[in-house]
Amino acid sequence: MLRRQKLSTPEHKRDLAAHGGTLSVSHNNTRSFFNFSQLVLSAGHLKSPPVLKHSKITYFEVEILDVQSKKQICIVDKVPPSSTLLDVKHKFHKACPQWYPSRVGLQLERNGPYLKDSVNIQSLAVSSIITLYFTDLGQQVGWTTFFLTEYTGPLLIYLLFYIRLSTIYDQVESTKNFRHPAVHLACFCHCLHYIRHLLETLFVHKFSGGHTPLKNMIKGCAFYWGFTSWIAYYINHPRYTPPSFGHRQVSLAALAFLMCEAGSHFINVALAHQNHSGNKACFPSPTYNPFTWLFLLVSCPNYTYEVGSWISFTVMTQTLPVGIFAFLMVIQMSLWAQKKHKLYLKKFYPEVRRKAAMIPVIF
Repeated sequence: MLRRQKLSTPEHKRDLAAHGGTLSVSHNNTRSFFNFSQLVLSAGHLKSPPVLKHSKITYFEVEILDVQSKKQICIVDKVPPSSTLLDVKHKFHKACPQWYPSRVGLQLERNGPYLKDSVNIQSLAVSSIITLYFTDLGQQVGWTTFFLTEYTGPLLIYLLFYIRLSTIYDQVESTKNFRHPAVHLACFCHCLHYIRHLLETLFVHKFSGGHTPLKNMIKGCAFYWGFTSWIAYYINHPRYTPPSFGHRQVSLAALAFLMCEAGSHFINVALAHQNHSGNKACFPSPTYNPFTWLFLLVSCPNYTYEVGSWISFTVMTQTLPVGIFAFLMVIQMSLWAQKKHKLYLKKFYPEVRRKAAMIPVIF
């Protein structure tokens, strides 16, 4: 059988050739085309592929105009889309060295609000040219410097009156008269209040804005330092008259003062913890700490405790300057609380709508 198969193979080829040469010719043509295709493919592309062009980064030009005269101050060019407004302020400072970034106020409209430094420049762009209005905010100071200066003054001024300098009081009268325990307790409470503020400024509070005008610090220092001098002069005076109800009034008021100071501290810590964690989706809720339970009644319990401290201090010392200062603090804290309460209503309406701003009785 093997022989038959071998013999049949050439016979079969002859039969194909005898039947016609068309099939062999087509087979040769297919083979030639295949070889030619392999040659072309191995040689590379007949046409070079198109070169991919890198996408160009779109830069913005920021035109800065004076808010009063509408005159052009400068143009900050080649601003990348990822830049913030603070980057623009730094470039503006290089072009105009007399304007530091902290004192530059930029607005989209002449009567519009000042833009924050964290604003992305691309979010302001309508075209490749962005027009901003410049306002000189004046000399600026950091918030930490602001509060440290504002609170250090009352602490030192009160101690100067407490030691009864001869330049302030009559030296002979100061040595003869006996000091009531309320005087020493008032000095302790007053120093404790401002030491707490200083420590919270350094280790607790995180300020959203970086700077504030220097004139605001001067106003705040004039208010706190001036009232501290007036308060300390009367309480530490050799002829100071003690409270009407004696030690009971002083003790109860001092206890209330210490409770308000503790409450104010724990509320500030709770608010700072909320800001650090970044969870701003809900209003701060009370914890196991009973001093935070005031969150159930008011939206700004830190102002409530602050006012309570000064009212308690007024009862403890029973002096007119402290009463006037406490009255002004109630007004100021109420304004701040109402302003914050409106912001809370926009952010946390379901949680805040049934709460008061600062005083639990008024809803």
